[in-house]
Amino acid sequence: MRRLFPLESPASSSSSASPSLSTSPSAPARASAQEDRTWELDELAEVYAYPEEPGPARHAWLRANMVSSLDGAAHHDGRSQPLSSDADMRIFGTLRGLADAVVVGAETVRQEGYRPARAREAFAARRAALGQGPAPAIAVVSAGLDLDFSLPLFTEPLVPTLVLTGEDAPGDRVAAAREAGAEVLVAGEGRRVDPERVPQVLAERGLTRLLTEGGPRLLGQFAAAGVLDELCLTLAPMVAGGTAARIVNGPDMPLPERFVLASLLEEAGFLFSRYHRI
Repeated sequence: MRRLFPLESPASSSSSASPSLSTSPSAPARASAQEDRTWELDELAEVYAYPEEPGPARHAWLRANMVSSLDGAAHHDGRSQPLSSDADMRIFGTLRGLADAVVVGAETVRQEGYRPARAREAFAARRAALGQGPAPAIAVVSAGLDLDFSLPLFTEPLVPTLVLTGEDAPGDRVAAAREAGAEVLVAGEGRRVDPERVPQVLAERGLTRLLTEGGPRLLGQFAAAGVLDELCLTLAPMVAGGTAARIVNGPDMPLPERFVLASLLEEAGFLFSRYHRI
C-alpha cells in the first residue's frame, strides 16, 4: 500500500516519522507513506481517525464505508465481498475498530449475513483511552423489523445490538427484538425511520463516532437528509456488469453535494479514498 494524497513534503519524508500520519509527537517512527508496503493497523488508524470535535449540529460524525466496481456496481450477486481485497478488509476492520457504532440497513443485514462486531487487540488501548467499549455496537435501521432475531447478531453480541425504528413499529416485532436482547430505539414518527434523527438518537447515547456500511438505499437516505459527513470509498479495479445499484441509491437531491478529498491510498490497483463534506 502507498499513499497518493496528500503527498509527503521533502522534510517529512526524510524524517523518522510522517506528521501527516499523526499529529502526536509520540508517534512511532515509520517508513515513508509513499513506499509500497504493508501498512500497520496503527498507521491506518491515524489516517482514518475521527475528528476530535464531531459535527456541532448533531454532536456526531457519520462516515460511510463502501466499495464500488469501475462501472459503478455496489455489489456483485447481492454481496460486496466479490469486489473487496485484503487491503480493503484491513481498512474495513480499522474503520470498525475506531467506531462507536456501525449503522446498517435491514436489507444489508439479511444479504450480508451480519454478525456482531468483535473486539480486536490492535485497537484495545486506543478504544480504552477514548472511553469506548471493547467493540462497536451494530445499529440496525429497520421500519418493519423484518429481521431474524435468532441470529448471533442479536443473541450473542459483545455489546447489545441496537435497532432503530419508528414509534409505531409492529408491537410483536419490537417485543421479539427485546426478548432477543436487542435495544430498540425510536428514530422516527409513525412506522418511518427519519434518517436525520439517526445520528441524533445515537449521539444521545454517547455514540458519536458513527460508521455506516450501507446498503445503498440507507446511504442514499443519509445523503439526501444532509447528515453524511464523510465517505470512505474503495474503487475496485473490476468491471461487474449486471444491474447492481450504485453505492448511493435513494431520494433525489436538489443539487449534488460537494465533498473534498482528504486522503487517497492505493494497493494492487485498488484505490482507497476518503472524502469530507465541505
